This record gives sequence, C-alpha cells and structure tokens, in this order.
Amino acid sequence: MTGDARVHSLIRYGGDFSSYRPVHAEGSYLFDASGTPVLDFTSGQLSSILGHSHPEIVEAIVAGATTLDHLHSGMLSEPVLALAERLTALTPEPLDRAMFLSTGAESNEAALRLARLVTGRYEVVAFAQSWHGVTGGAAASTYAFGRQGYGPQGVGTIAIPAPDLLRGPFRTDAGYDWQAELDYAFALVDRQSTGSLAAFIAEPILSTGGMLDLPEGYLAALSAHCRARGMLLILDEAQTGMGRTGTMFAFERDGVVPDILTLSKTLGAGLPLAAVVTTAAIEQAAYERGYLFYTTHASDPLPAAVGLKVIEIIVRDELVERAAVAGRRLADGLRELMAANECVGDVRGRGLLLGMEIVTDRESMAPDNERGARITDRCLELGLSMNIVKRAGMGGVFRIAPPLTISDAELDRGLAILTEAIATST
Repeated sequence: MTGDARVHSLIRYGGDFSSYRPVHAEGSYLFDASGTPVLDFTSGQLSSILGHSHPEIVEAIVAGATTLDHLHSGMLSEPVLALAERLTALTPEPLDRAMFLSTGAESNEAALRLARLVTGRYEVVAFAQSWHGVTGGAAASTYAFGRQGYGPQGVGTIAIPAPDLLRGPFRTDAGYDWQAELDYAFALVDRQSTGSLAAFIAEPILSTGGMLDLPEGYLAALSAHCRARGMLLILDEAQTGMGRTGTMFAFERDGVVPDILTLSKTLGAGLPLAAVVTTAAIEQAAYERGYLFYTTHASDPLPAAVGLKVIEIIVRDELVERAAVAGRRLADGLRELMAANECVGDVRGRGLLLGMEIVTDRESMAPDNERGARITDRCLELGLSMNIVKRAGMGGVFRIAPPLTISDAELDRGLAILTEAIATST
C-alpha cells in the first residue's frame, strides 16, 4: 500500500499499487503533480501504441462523445461498420468477419465460445505460460499464474509447455528441438483428450509468461497439429497486434493465418476496444447454431471511431515499419547492456515488444528478483517507467514496449537511464 489514505478505499486487485501518481500524460511521457517527466517504456498497460493524448485520438474521442457514444447492442452505427470493413481489409484472407467488444479477456471469451459452438466440442489447449484473461473461459486457459484458490476451472482445459529456448527440456548440443517438444506435447494432449478437442489458443509472444517468442516456424507446426485434429487455432494478439512487432500482426512473420484472431490493447490505443476476427464460414456456422455473445458494450460507436482512427494513423504514418526500425535500435542498445552487465541474462522479442531478463549471472541463469525490483525502483527515480514480471524458473523479465511514435532520442534516453539504474542497483 502507499502513503495515500484514500488507497484504503480500493480493493487491491493485483498486488500493491505504485506510489507514483501521474496527473497528465503526453506522447511518450507521464507527469506527476510536480511536472517531472517520466518516460513510459510500457505504453501504459502495453496499450497506448500511439503514445498518450495523441491529438487525433483526442479529436476522435470528443467527436464520438458529442455525436454517438453508446447504443443498444443490436443497433449498428457508421463507426462500427467502417471499422469492420477497415480491419478486415488489413487481415489476410479468409479473415473477413469482425465483432467489437471492450477487453482482451472478453474477446478471448467470445472466441472460445465461437470455437466450441462451431466445432461442437469443448476441450481447449493452451500454453502452460499463457495469459488470456481472468474471466471464465479465458481464466481456464490462463496458466502463467493466478489459478490457485479459486476452485475448479472449466472442464476440458489442457496445457502444454511453451518453447523456452534458454531453459526448455528439449535442448541438445545441436540446439533447442522445439519440434520434438511440440510433437511430444500433442501426444500427451491426445492421451488426455476425451475426443472433443475444439481449439488451441496462443499468444505469438507470451508476454506475461516471460516474453517468450515462439520460434520461427513454430506457428506453422502448431497449425498443422490443430488441422490434423480438427481443432481451430485462436491467436491472441492483444499485445502483438497493430504493428508492434514490426509486422501488422505477429502471425504474418510465419505465413500462418489463424481461424480466429483476437485483438485488444493496441487496437484502442489505450481505450477499451477489442475485436474478434474470423472467417465467413465460421461466422455462418456460428450464426446458424445461434451464437450468443451479447454484452452491454458490444459494437459501441465511440470506441469504434477511435479504433478506426488508430488504424488510419498506423497505416498513414508507416508505424509498422517504424516499429521494426526502432525495435532494432532498442534491441541493439539492450544487447550492449547485456554485454556489459552479467545480471542481464537475455534480451528477446520482436520490434517494440522486447524482454530483458535479470539473473544473478549468465552461467547459472539463476533468478535475481531482488535486483530486478531495485532496478525497477531506480528507473522510476531517474525518470523511466518499467514493468517487470516474475515467473517460476526464470529471472524477472522487463517487458519493454514503448509507443510506436517514440523518437530515437527518447529511446536513447531510456537506454541511458536503464544503464545508470543497473549500475547503481548492486
């Protein structure tokens, strides 16, 4: 808890609250009451992909609030229709049907219900390091943490290990054999299944799971396993979508198209907007079976107008390409830090979604969560907001995801602060 007595009026929903109190944000910076700037290297909750208070987003919010902010969920508006058309034009064929909701967990719930209804099956497979949300079906498919103490999860959920290139058991002198691990994992899935496999839900980069980037080719192999069993492949691109990894969608690197795509976080650039995108065939089959996912804020016009503006800006300003270029600059800087500091065990990720793992030393790769916490605190003191996640078996991993609009000078400033924080955190 912090020193502010008003905090005691709140339910604590994820550990202690930060003592830092921003009152204003603009571009890549947060400001407290004193006006001191803090560089935001996490885009808020990895969502403000265009930075804070982007003037065109502000205009879209104001225009939406003064015309159409909310409607009955059965009513459609021009922003919703335009966003559906624009988003499905961005996604590769045959992903050409969309629905709009509020949060990532909600979009994953909708996707899982869609998959179960269309396949007529109920079993869902996910990675043992996954994070898909804390609501019903999404929570049942979330294994990174938060499962204990809440009673039975949904029936038919199965976990397999995500490929961990540093610590995975399928490492040999020749390298990491992720294909053998995946094949073995699905052999175990087949033994556990009752014959009702509906879907596999996956993040292309497991962010909360320790920023584990699926190796190139892995998604294609995963898709093949799904097809062989009549399962649908759901890709959760809450954090990787809308250009952050240097491609519009992370799955494009592997030449794989999912059966269902979920988006959130980056689609609304910080506002609550999520989407489910699927094929015409799946949508038709679901409709014929009476698909139901009726929520209060489905197809709300104001967030849809914001999402439409987000896509316009990302495409117009070539921010996908910018993420790739800026990501290389940031990754190079982080690797220089790694070369100079034994406590940096690994740098991984893609584009402007990178992870930096903190360990005692690179020989043992033992976690050093205490130092990770000290680095986090020191960064904030020096003017840099960082986020670290701690997972069993690995060191604390900084999730570094600045806005796509960040300048080279701001990237260099963040790296300089991080360098000083590491040096003074011993």
